[in-house]
Amino acid sequence: MSVANARPCLETPRPLSAEHTELHPELNRAHVRFIGVSKTYSGARVAALQGIDLAIQHGEVFGIIGRSGAGKSSLIRTINRLEQPTHGRVLIDQVDIGGFDEDRLVELRRRIGMIFQHFNLMSAKTVWQNVELPLKVAGVPKEQRQRKVRELLELVGLQDKHKAYPAQLSGGQKQRVGIARALVHDPQILLCDEATSALDPETTQSILGLLRQINQRLGLTIVLITHEMAVIREVCDRVVVLEQGRIVEQGPVWEVFGNPRHEVSRTLLAPLQQALPQELQSRLQAQPPSADAAAVLRLQFTGTGREEADLAALFSALGGRVRLLHGGIERIQGHGLGQLLLAVSGSSWGVEELRQRAGNWAQQVEVLGYVV
Repeated sequence: MSVANARPCLETPRPLSAEHTELHPELNRAHVRFIGVSKTYSGARVAALQGIDLAIQHGEVFGIIGRSGAGKSSLIRTINRLEQPTHGRVLIDQVDIGGFDEDRLVELRRRIGMIFQHFNLMSAKTVWQNVELPLKVAGVPKEQRQRKVRELLELVGLQDKHKAYPAQLSGGQKQRVGIARALVHDPQILLCDEATSALDPETTQSILGLLRQINQRLGLTIVLITHEMAVIREVCDRVVVLEQGRIVEQGPVWEVFGNPRHEVSRTLLAPLQQALPQELQSRLQAQPPSADAAAVLRLQFTGTGREEADLAALFSALGGRVRLLHGGIERIQGHGLGQLLLAVSGSSWGVEELRQRAGNWAQQVEVLGYVV
């Protein structure tokens, strides 16, 4: 089968229980569904997962983020039953996988590819042999194996490296081999466990671009866990934030990035935010020190307002002399997100009027103080 062909379902879904039939139809159409999933490891004082309710839709790139120990790996590993929940259920295409025997688990895991942070390649085998190995283990005939490996190496851009050994490859090339190997059984779902954490920024961008290409070309559902918000911003459609095994926030990426509601989300996003420059912060005063002092406004754009920030109209509405001190706006999923620090002097409007007028463009406006 060509890598571009559609994949069949895992199996014909079994009838849903009465509890499931009462769920919202969108939840019943989910590709992966967690219902009250909890996980406690033997001897652990605290549960790794606690009451996870979550739906991942067909064909989306879904991000799971959280600090170390938040439960990310435990959650993703319940999808292919490398971890068995202590409580709750995991459904794939409405089928509860909790009771699968060994034969059904083998079939399930062939339909769920997985790539890892440290590549997990066999050093004594070539690129071709590393990709081919799962097919040989599954008893796939040689001619089919060769066709599949050739297609996949072309897909990940390594057709000219098929005779190379892992030691001869860069980190990005090793991860491309891992991705090709994860696709050999035409999976419906691809799990990415910190797949870019060991890579430099340029290589990370390359791998994320490849994952998005695979998602669009093959229609795979990709579930990606990371501690890097920049990765989520680049490739994911939706994101869930975990803390101590619980979901603390979830939603479209632009929404969570534009207006993070939980302290953990704000902490994780902090490296991407435009912080107040130290030089400016040292000059800020709570009260205007002189008649010509400028009020410093922070305008926050959360993506829920106008499509574009019309700076000329904004500056005109504020009146007087308006200077852009710091900040910027980026676009995520078609929404403008970011912040601007403005210094306004010589305006005929008072501070409260300035705040209200700026609020016609920005979703949040704060007066930070005054500078000369």
